[in-house]
Amino acid sequence: MSDWRGIAADGLWRNNPGLVQLLGLCPLLAVTSSVINGLGLGLATTATLVISGVTVSAVRRIVRPEIRIPVFVLVIACAVTTIELLMQAWAYELYRVLGIFVPLIVTNCAIMGRAEAFASRNPVPAAAFDGLAMGLGFTAVLVALGALRELTGQGTLLDRAELLLGPLGEGLRVEVFEGYRGFLVSVLPPGAFLGLGLLIALKNAIDARRGARPVAAPAHAHGHGAA
Repeated sequence: MSDWRGIAADGLWRNNPGLVQLLGLCPLLAVTSSVINGLGLGLATTATLVISGVTVSAVRRIVRPEIRIPVFVLVIACAVTTIELLMQAWAYELYRVLGIFVPLIVTNCAIMGRAEAFASRNPVPAAAFDGLAMGLGFTAVLVALGALRELTGQGTLLDRAELLLGPLGEGLRVEVFEGYRGFLVSVLPPGAFLGLGLLIALKNAIDARRGARPVAAPAHAHGHGAA
């Protein structure tokens, strides 16, 4: 039986795609100028991970090893196309904001990596849960980075929430700093790099504090000294 707690811990923290594997950085850095942008792309990526993981796991015994990679790409492309059409139908304005980065989910290395490393070797329930955990971990990084950049860039949170939530999102905008004139660097690409660096540093500091990272053995422990 699969280690469900281990799968969840890997996706959400220990092996987080955005903070540890450092995969999918192009959309992560490009669209996270606000919480809603990050959440929208994160949910689309999570859906792709779950759908592709389930499909790859279901067909893993009937796909020949020689053609498994093209099959995985086809499965991921079909999932992304379906999600893209749904976004055009139900969240068109958000789809326009995210632009090319929605179809580019097909090329996200994290999705292909999970299909090859996990879904193709595990049963459907475990593959679905792994996709969900990895997707939620990636979404959490997108939302955290979007919140950091939006807050420091324009002093708000959940700006234009109606793009994702429709009428339910109206009125959710929070003016954290009234009269804030903004910090342009935060909403530009350099701000994304700085924000991601801070998040990675924070995770490493937490891991070090909790003793999660192994301590290297002293050099003299592996020998008897110099000749």
